[in-house]
Amino acid sequence: MHIRQLPDPVPPAQHEIPASYISRLATLHGLDINDLWTQVTEREKSGGMRRVVVPERLAALTGRTVHALAGALPELRAPRPDWTMFRHQPQTGCHLCDARHPGGKVTRLLPHHRYVCLRHRTWIGPPDVDHPAVDLARLPEVVDAQRKHLRILSRYGWTATYDAVLSGLMLCAHIWSVDGYPVPFGTWDTWDDRLDLLIPFDREKQDYIDYSTSRMFAAVYPEAVALAPLIASPHWRQLADGTEAEQARFFTEISNRVTYPYNPPDRKGDAIAHWSLADSWRPPSQPLTTYTPGRMRGKLPELAANRLARHEKGAMWFSRTRKDQGRTLLFHSHLKPVLLRDREHRYEKWEGTIWHSARTDDLMREEVTKKRRTAAR
Repeated sequence: MHIRQLPDPVPPAQHEIPASYISRLATLHGLDINDLWTQVTEREKSGGMRRVVVPERLAALTGRTVHALAGALPELRAPRPDWTMFRHQPQTGCHLCDARHPGGKVTRLLPHHRYVCLRHRTWIGPPDVDHPAVDLARLPEVVDAQRKHLRILSRYGWTATYDAVLSGLMLCAHIWSVDGYPVPFGTWDTWDDRLDLLIPFDREKQDYIDYSTSRMFAAVYPEAVALAPLIASPHWRQLADGTEAEQARFFTEISNRVTYPYNPPDRKGDAIAHWSLADSWRPPSQPLTTYTPGRMRGKLPELAANRLARHEKGAMWFSRTRKDQGRTLLFHSHLKPVLLRDREHRYEKWEGTIWHSARTDDLMREEVTKKRRTAAR
């Protein structure tokens, strides 16, 4: 197949998926997206309907080397990357970075550890309903947390860091959702203050027009990253799974980094005690799903109607009540890998899974004992 080079082959963005890049090329040259996609792709060898990019064809179309294209487009790399290191769902990134790439929306496949654009100090966050990235100029601690996140990654590796930061986010979400805080002031007040900056109230429209669950994650991100070294460290995990005295040291260190809202005597409904009991001895959680290269058509799908409906419902509830932020985070799919550590749904409704993730009762202890015996065999 002879492919003519395009007159204006703009470069791909870093971590961009091929369908996004080819879509931008087609838009800039007034071409049909699916026709251009068909020219540079072929059916996958397994015989499915998905089409994968042939690097040499895309190189001929753009006049760029295969090596240069693969440096930006993970799907073109040989050997293939470990897809578990990337989020399974492509997303938009920093809007200021994307402004340098003409032709339409840039969709990227980002690694798990990218939450903030350090160059422009903007929040990228986990995949969510598309909104312009939020400026973090007034929240420097969120930017600093991304730098700390990268240091944890360098020390403990991506698997332990992935589990630790997600677990930190999950524990912060539980703390934010506690009813009747035992102390008048705590970390949750800091989260509320950050949220006022992340999702400001528009007095003219009398609404929170920039509502996004992803921005709620930004509110707790610094504390989640502060907890992450304790969750990733073999030493602290051993203390969390140790004697009462060792566990007390672990809980004390946790309380030095985030306000501990649970009552120590019985610890009922204590998500941190649950993690110490049920999860500290387990290996780090892995992603539930991974990215699959290729697609049937070049045009990227629009936002799903059910996903948009959930977003609008959440925005309406937030505007009316301005509460339950922690539960909103716990219901977000981003936290599923650490809420479904057994990789299966135990309850018909997600409320059951959330309730289970804070259990410390005797039945829970018996269940953990059985699992540990099974794992030791």
